Amino acid sequence: MRKFLVNLLLFCLLLSPINYAQAHNPADPDPNSGINIITASALKDYLYFIASDEMEGRDTPSRGLDMTAKFIAMNLSRWGLKPGGDSGSFFQKMSITRSKTDVSNTSIEIEGETYKPGADFLAFPNAADITASLVFASHGWVIKSKNINPYQNIDIKDKIVVILGEFPKGVLPNKDLTGKSGEDWDDPYSYIDKHGGKGIIVVPDFMALADWERNASRYEEKGVVVFDKLNKRNISIPIVTLSPKLLDKLFNKESQYAISIFNDSPQAIAPFALKETKKVTLKIAAKKEILSTQNVIGVLEGSDPTLKDEYVAIGAHYDHVGVNNSIIGDKIFNGADDDGSGTVAVLQLAEAFSHAPRTKRSIMFVWHCGEEKGLLGSRYLTKFPTVPIDKIITQLNIDMIGRSKKADNNNSANNELSGPDEIYVIGSKLMSSELGQVSESVNNSSNLNLKFNYKYDDPNDPNRFFFRSDHFNYAQKGIPIIFYFNGVHEDYHRPSDSVEKIDYQKMEKVTRTIYLTAAELGNRAARPKVDNPLPQVYTQDDDDE
Repeated sequence: MRKFLVNLLLFCLLLSPINYAQAHNPADPDPNSGINIITASALKDYLYFIASDEMEGRDTPSRGLDMTAKFIAMNLSRWGLKPGGDSGSFFQKMSITRSKTDVSNTSIEIEGETYKPGADFLAFPNAADITASLVFASHGWVIKSKNINPYQNIDIKDKIVVILGEFPKGVLPNKDLTGKSGEDWDDPYSYIDKHGGKGIIVVPDFMALADWERNASRYEEKGVVVFDKLNKRNISIPIVTLSPKLLDKLFNKESQYAISIFNDSPQAIAPFALKETKKVTLKIAAKKEILSTQNVIGVLEGSDPTLKDEYVAIGAHYDHVGVNNSIIGDKIFNGADDDGSGTVAVLQLAEAFSHAPRTKRSIMFVWHCGEEKGLLGSRYLTKFPTVPIDKIITQLNIDMIGRSKKADNNNSANNELSGPDEIYVIGSKLMSSELGQVSESVNNSSNLNLKFNYKYDDPNDPNRFFFRSDHFNYAQKGIPIIFYFNGVHEDYHRPSDSVEKIDYQKMEKVTRTIYLTAAELGNRAARPKVDNPLPQVYTQDDDDE
């Protein structure tokens, strides 16, 4: 029955005359004439399909994500876009390995008592069968610039290392983690793995406890995804997170150190070795499977014989976080705003540009998978680009543009949500002052009356939004970017992020503004000059390059 409903929806949308009554006359010389294709009603129609229950939350990988990819590709083909993926298709395929914790064969033994994963502990799906004594290493981070090294007075070789699941106090990750990882600084997981630790026990903070069931679902049902060709350094040793109950058991008779998530300042406790007689046995079984997923890529070739070899890239991530079967009630995370809103905005932009005179430069439309898994789809594309990476002059990233803070808002979770005529613009001036000028000039000359909010351009922004969406991987390659974002809200990463809460008029304004910006960039005589290479504070080293 579900398959029938999905096919029916696809069939209806295929025949739907959305916007074609307003389709542009190809003889019209105005490159901005396609803007009228972009409407609140069309965005709503597309989003009601992409964020429907039948898409099952669009996890990477999943049947729903694959169905969404086919829907996008179908429309790109109808509008005459050139396939930008592999082997003449719209899909850039990639192989992934998915690992899940085998709960029935996983356990932890502390002082002769055996516990199973679930309420007592969570086990990351790294297979292991070890018994070892323990040391406590505080937060576990090594940061040379701050003279931080909790391992100086302890021996972690062949030990299970207990660490706090939090960042060192007084340290900002986007300010203090400068230089090269593994040399100038190191995270606890990599350091312990490289220096002979046999396993890691994590003391959860309050956020980890709040996300306990979601993480359990990730390890045991959805699995942990690794994109095989990225070769990012993977941690191979076992990692478990203990409940407060098991932590009390573990640190019984170590009361002089009183390690507890409820301690006012657990980081103030100096690293130490637990009694040699106290050992822990970790048995973790993992199931692995090889799967595939894809980015979706379409290209409109430019009209200028020379400039058509350059590209304005417009992108969004079309994945979300899927289904959580441990939840009572609605289990599907539809992701209407995150990032269904960006997904359909890019779809409408492709439609609009296909019904207008071609810009001089080519326009590359990309729907990234795996953003919710750590920006993996965009990292894959920028590592294995389908067009010369140095020919991409700008990347415009659209991630969450569908929500507005209401005037009568009284929920503090919506305090950072932008208003109905406002959008956060991140990174537009960071690498290219010229790109920032183009962005503002286009917005000021339109009659859309958007307010650009630059709050999150602050390099000390604790939210670190610049690092958290797909534009980041393009910026790492020296490509100037603009990230459009409405701010987080009460439904962020919840099943309640649904289509009826979207402000479609705002989506129309933002998408039309991006259309005008992309058209201007596509027709300018010169590409935006990068006059400020990405500052070191915004960079991360790539382990395999």
